[in-house]
Order: sequence, then structure tokens, then C-alpha cells
Amino acid sequence: MPEGDSVYRAAKRLREALDNRTLTRSDFRVPRHATADLRGRAVLTTIPRGKHLLTRVEGGLTVHTHLRMEGSWRIGPAGRPVPRGDVVRLVLANAEWQAVGTRLGMVDLVPTGREDRVVGHLGPDLLGPDWDPAQAVRNLLLEPGRTIGEALLDQRVLAGIGTIWRAETLWAARLSPWRAVGSIPPEVLESLVSTAHRLIDASKDAPFPVTSGDPRPGRSLLVYGRARRPCRRCGSPIGRGEMGPQPSERLIYWCPACQRP
Repeated sequence: MPEGDSVYRAAKRLREALDNRTLTRSDFRVPRHATADLRGRAVLTTIPRGKHLLTRVEGGLTVHTHLRMEGSWRIGPAGRPVPRGDVVRLVLANAEWQAVGTRLGMVDLVPTGREDRVVGHLGPDLLGPDWDPAQAVRNLLLEPGRTIGEALLDQRVLAGIGTIWRAETLWAARLSPWRAVGSIPPEVLESLVSTAHRLIDASKDAPFPVTSGDPRPGRSLLVYGRARRPCRRCGSPIGRGEMGPQPSERLIYWCPACQRP
């Protein structure tokens, strides 16, 4: 699933193509908004909010989209043929550029003044102006018996972390994913969320996540995707498993030696 940094980059591409330009095409291919027509309205901006995208247009409307697992925004010259079949969920275009949303997990049209309907449940955004590490720690401590690995993926706690940044953050902090939140000292939790912010912020303008300093394929990350390969810190084989209740369990990578429970 795209994480906060990749959504940040998607928002940047949408701004470059759509901001301050009048829409000449507005094609919602979801039943709920099939009759919506934004033609003639200028796009004001697109902002990321955790893993969500908010595209604001004239007239006090916001197009809310979420990429989920397979979604993407494809930017190209206006008039270029869009993919066939049922993969396209939304097309927004002006005289120069078009943005084609494929396999989008969510497509909503809401009043700009009520964006809270779609993103009001989110915790502090790691890449947003509202980033508040103290609030993120308070949110974590609301469920002290929960594992830190599960808590970090809860977007109500802090917004933007997925399986990549969970693995990289916990490895950097030497914390086991299975350790209970309440067993971690508050100062360690503060350091943990600050590390998550530092890592994802450093990656937001890169083409893809890099934590090792080496952008070459297969070498860019310190722990994620490195199952059975030696830990870059102690040399022990990296573990790979699943975490969370079925059917929503997610992949987890960790070092059994460096990150003992």
C-alpha cells in the first residue's frame, strides 16, 4: 500500500498538472458520483493527508481519493487515451494535462468545509503541518496492551506509516514489533515517533524509500524486504512474518537478535 511519502509525491505531481487551471474534463466512474461534473471550475490545490489525497476545486468542493493497495494517479498530456476496461475511476483534465486515477480505493466528492468527513479520524500527519509528536505518543498510549507493531499502522494514531516505514522505524529503534506499547517508556516512544518522522521526511522527495544511503535496487532499505539476509547491524538473519488479526494481517520484517521482545 502506498505510504505517506509516496502519497506526498503523488500530491506534488497533481499540483504541477492541475493547480490554477480550469477543468475541461471531469469523469467520475464510480456509481455514487457518476453524474458529478466539475468542468469549468479551476483546481485550487491538492494536499496529502496521511495516505489520503484532497483535491480542492472552485466552488467549495473537494475530491477525496485514496490509493489503497493498487491505486495510482497517472499524469500525461491532455487528450491521451485512457486505459480500457474498468480500472479507471476518475479523470480530471485541463487544456494541457490530464490526471487519470486508476484502481483508486476511494473516490468521494465532499464540501471543502467538511473534509473532516473523510479525514477527520486521522492522527497527526507525519508529513503535514499538524505533525505533533506529543499527540502521537498520547494516541499510542490509549491502548497500552496493544503491540507497537499494530499501533504504528493505525492511521488514527499517526497518519502515513505503512509496512515499510513500520519495519524501518522499529529496526532503527531496536524495538520488537510484538512489544506492548505500555511496556515502552514514554521517552522511548517520543524518540520512536520522531525517528518515524525523520525517516519518512527524508524520503518524501526521493523517487522511492531509501534508509540505507544506497539507492541501488535491493540495497535501499535496512530491513524491509530483506528476509533471511544478514542484519546490517548484527549479522543475524532478518525475520519475516505476518502481524495483526485476520484477514487484515500485514507483513512484518525485523531482526530477532537486535529487536528481542
